[in-house]
Amino acid sequence: MNTRIQVEHTITEQITGIDLVAEQIKIAAGEPLSFTQDDIVLNGHSIECRINAEDAKTFMPSPGKVTHYHAPGGIGIRMDSHIYSGYSVPPNYDSMIGKLIAHGPTRESAISRMLTALSEIGIDGIKTNVALQQDIMNDLAFQEGGTNIHYLEKKLGL
Repeated sequence: MNTRIQVEHTITEQITGIDLVAEQIKIAAGEPLSFTQDDIVLNGHSIECRINAEDAKTFMPSPGKVTHYHAPGGIGIRMDSHIYSGYSVPPNYDSMIGKLIAHGPTRESAISRMLTALSEIGIDGIKTNVALQQDIMNDLAFQEGGTNIHYLEKKLGL
């Protein structure tokens, strides 16, 4: 059993409506799981983009001060982040500064919502991979599905 919460847990939360972190805390406090497998109903499609403080061309970290931050929002959009305007991204940790999640009834609607959210996000003062995420969402091969773990290295010519 892996008892750690995974970065991708937000996808499961969006399509099931179950707050996995709250459930994990309740279990740690000795409470029983509040649902059974039969209670779980899958709803729609979700996509998560990890927003990193890094140069999208070299993948080098981009520590520094966030001079402006604006989180996207709207129907089916969730932004999990700890940053704010004035926050200093340290150089000695993972470069992920947020997770942007889009949920919709279909893969196509989730991608469309993600593209809108990526166009609305505002992070100034540091480099981010937002443009790379937009490029991926706009890529026909990604939109059609069926990509694999070698997709990004192929796309970037690595």
